[in-house]
Amino acid sequence: MNGSAERVIGGRTFTISTGLVAGQADGAVIAQYGDSMVLVTVVRASQPRQGVDFFPLVVDFEERMYAAGKIPGHRFLRREGRPSDQAILTARLIDRAIRPLFPKGALNDVQVIVTALSFDHENSLDTLGLVGASAALMVSDIPFFGPVAAVRIGCIGDELIVNPTFAQLSQSRLDLVVAGTKDKVVMLEGGGQEVSESLFFNAIELGCQALEPLLTLQWELAEKVGAEKTPFTILLPDEAFLERVSAEWSDRIRNAIFADVKSERQHQMEALLTEIQTIWAERLSEEEKRILPLAVDEVARRIVRKSILTDGIRPDQRGPTDIRPISCAVGISPRAHGSGLFMRGETQVLTIATLGAMSEEMLLETILEEEETKRFIHQYNFPPFSTGEVRPLRGPSRREIGHGALAERALEPVIPDEDTFPYTIRLVSEVLQSNGSTSMASVCGGTLALMDAGVPITAAVAGISIGLVMEGADYRLLTDIQGTEDGYGDMDFKVAGTLSGITAVQLDLKIPGLEPSVLEKALYQARDARMIIIDKMLQVIDRPRPEISPHAPRVITIRIPTDKIGEVIGPRGKHIKHIQQETGSIVDVKPDGTVYITSPDLERAEKAAEMVRMYGSDPEVGKVYKGRVTRILPFGALLEILPGKEGLLHISQISHQHISAVTDVLKVGDELEVKVLGVQPDGKIQLSRKELLPRPNLEVPRREGPRSPKGFGRDRLGRPPFPPNRPPERSG
Repeated sequence: MNGSAERVIGGRTFTISTGLVAGQADGAVIAQYGDSMVLVTVVRASQPRQGVDFFPLVVDFEERMYAAGKIPGHRFLRREGRPSDQAILTARLIDRAIRPLFPKGALNDVQVIVTALSFDHENSLDTLGLVGASAALMVSDIPFFGPVAAVRIGCIGDELIVNPTFAQLSQSRLDLVVAGTKDKVVMLEGGGQEVSESLFFNAIELGCQALEPLLTLQWELAEKVGAEKTPFTILLPDEAFLERVSAEWSDRIRNAIFADVKSERQHQMEALLTEIQTIWAERLSEEEKRILPLAVDEVARRIVRKSILTDGIRPDQRGPTDIRPISCAVGISPRAHGSGLFMRGETQVLTIATLGAMSEEMLLETILEEEETKRFIHQYNFPPFSTGEVRPLRGPSRREIGHGALAERALEPVIPDEDTFPYTIRLVSEVLQSNGSTSMASVCGGTLALMDAGVPITAAVAGISIGLVMEGADYRLLTDIQGTEDGYGDMDFKVAGTLSGITAVQLDLKIPGLEPSVLEKALYQARDARMIIIDKMLQVIDRPRPEISPHAPRVITIRIPTDKIGEVIGPRGKHIKHIQQETGSIVDVKPDGTVYITSPDLERAEKAAEMVRMYGSDPEVGKVYKGRVTRILPFGALLEILPGKEGLLHISQISHQHISAVTDVLKVGDELEVKVLGVQPDGKIQLSRKELLPRPNLEVPRREGPRSPKGFGRDRLGRPPFPPNRPPERSG
């Protein structure tokens, strides 16, 4: 059935329509805001896959370059390739907002595909896709406890703005996506320029208020065309079976789940499950055998949650706001440009910093910009040994890309600009042990590595994760959650920042929404923990090192007139290539005339800088240059006095003495100093070597001996003339 609904939000029309396209999908909508448009489809498998005991939800964001009028890819393959990091981050954002709103225990595969159809460079596609995904689920026959909607909140000056355009966002000190249902927050994602907790919470409240028209819009559409819901196949142990497991095994489960070490906890739980399966083998039906692992896990979950809520005891005996023991170190890798090791409890991350030339910036091919680059990169690796597992090594997973991006967002506000520190900076965080919040440990390790590398960051950044256990109105916030509390809890709220304010947040919930007031308390609890962690870090290294590593490249920055950029680059890059080959340096020329010269050592960098200056300068009259003879002419020689600039040394300007032929004095390849006599309007340069040579002494030396008789002079050669009355004698 066809239908549409629209609202004016922020001065722009938001429209959702269905029934026009993708008729074989379980639900399909086209969502449009301004001229940005996405197609969202949802499909559910009719039967669950064999052996599946979890909810297999997959969200994909298809970033089509035609949406922005661009042709993608390499010239031999003009089509989109693997999803970009931005597409993966958008898909994760949508996934985290809708996942808590599906029925617990659902087994059927559900796939949500968001395809970008149009992008107007003003209205973002991530929040548009999220609203579209919710709307597609609402009009489908798939059970969904929605709708859910999302808005972006920016802040220019002290004014909070709902759904800022990209132009406004470039001036904003806050970029926060708020997703929620009526009166409750489901997901948060964003960052800021050291934003205070109070401003951040005000942004959350404003975002919740701004969701109302988008939620109403979806209800209207669902009432018009919504299909009758068809239940999922559900796999959940019933209460009677849970009581049987708990009555006989709760004490053993409690002892296992409260073991001090994560590996011991896992080992005991696995051994206990095997024991239960063996002892109860003849007492269980086939269905009960299938759900027994789920039942044991649910009993463990209830034990942990009751202990935290009722007794105030966490699995490792900490109090609600206690942080696990922290240790830090720097300079771990002797050849790396910088390294930092951060350990909190059993979570351990080693972050390595590498400095490179400006030309080593990362080029991004997205629909957002014609050509976008970034010079600060953080990447995150989560190898199987970090959790004591064995699995094949593949490319980075979506989770690894997401965690790397979160830590990058947290650190980016303190990275110096390229005028202050003209380097490309790459951080790689290697997770060595994992037991809760490795992404926030990567933020801390990144700060240590940056300071160890001598990067002049403006402040230290740290991160912490706040958990939650909630039953009805009773809840408890937990600082620094470990794996067990994350798995059996209701929230993972990651907050990173400096001593001055927040730089990044990410909220994941397992429950269908949370009151904003709970998040306000979590923000301030995270701030208290952040202060403690930063203090521990600063005890190891309290400021960036004054000098970069001797193994890091050296960079010199110079400026040339913009009208000389072409001459410095040369035809087809000839001059740049020559400089790089001669000096072993990397030369990056920017459109504003800034030139970055990166070299393994300062001496070669300075040589390259001098060559750049020479290419970018004009000969000055009266100035002396060292030239090289490039050609011999009948009337003189051509000398290259500056790269690409030749002048004529006329034969008469070579020497004070008479020269019959130029080749008697010069040959191609000779180097000599010459002076610029003049530059003609047509660019011809006149040179002189003679001007630099000492003039010959033309004074005639006095003759020794008696003077000539009075009246007799000497000829021009200094010889006395013959007396007029005495002719010269003739020889025989």
